[in-house]
Amino acid sequence: MKNGNQGDGGGRPPVELTAEQTIELKALASVLNKSQIADYFGISENTLRAIEKRQPEVFAAYKKGRVNQIVGMGTNLVQLAKAGS
Repeated sequence: MKNGNQGDGGGRPPVELTAEQTIELKALASVLNKSQIADYFGISENTLRAIEKRQPEVFAAYKKGRVNQIVGMGTNLVQLAKAGS
């Protein structure tokens, strides 16, 4: 039985991503959505969103991964257009 007031202690500790996992998330963000990334790490999408709030570097890595993919696709489209395809 838990001692103390309601809300004191108990429960699971919050999930946090390591620096290596954050780098991995950045790479995954270019091809997966948040739900799929959460599945990859074995957590729920809500947990992933909570991690992003607690660890701003995780959210920044996700955004950077998405942007890198969009830039790459845009660059490829421009090259194809210039080549006449």
